[in-house]
Parts: sequence; structure tokens; C-alpha cells
Amino acid sequence: MALSKDLVAASATPLILSILAEGESYGYAIIKRVKKLSKDEIQWADGMLYPVLHRLEQQGLIESKMRDSDTGRKRKYYHLKDKGVGMLKEQKQQWMTVHSILEQLWEKKTCLT
Repeated sequence: MALSKDLVAASATPLILSILAEGESYGYAIIKRVKKLSKDEIQWADGMLYPVLHRLEQQGLIESKMRDSDTGRKRKYYHLKDKGVGMLKEQKQQWMTVHSILEQLWEKKTCLT
């Protein structure tokens, strides 16, 4: 089952913020983490991820720093700022509200099983 582009796009911000809440990371590692967590259902491309990371950085939710990786190559590492923690809490409340509503609606519908 392929997830709709709208759902993938809508979930990008809370997914990225949640991953960065675990600790700093870089773009490719974020892509791999989402792919693994979704059991290959969500497969982001660079062209999808980096504009979101840039937007989150412009909004002051995350910050980036260029550093040497374990392999010696330069990488841009992202970490969550305090403002990003606040936004993640808001995002979580919003998604949990939607989840709760859908769960209530779908619980009653035996035709969906």
C-alpha cells in the first residue's frame, strides 16, 4: 500500500522533529530512519527532505552545523532548538486529536475490517 503524497507531506514536520528530539542527525540518516520506522512505506528523496529542513531552520525550530562525520567527510548535522520542542508538542497534540477522532469513527464501522 502506497501512502498518499498529501499524507507523507503532512507528516514530514512531526516526523523530522520527532527524530531530532532523539538527538542530532543529518539528512541521509533521517531518510533512513523514516524508511526503517515505516517498514519501507515512506521513502523520502533528498528533494523532498531538504526543503523541509531548510523551512524548519528558517522558522527557528532546528539549527544546523557543518561537522566532520565519522568517515571524515563534512556533513550538515541538524538539532532541535527549544522552539522546535514546543512545536513538536503542538504537532503531537494535533496528530493525537486526529488519530483519536479517526479511531472513534473507524471503531464503529465493521465494513472497514
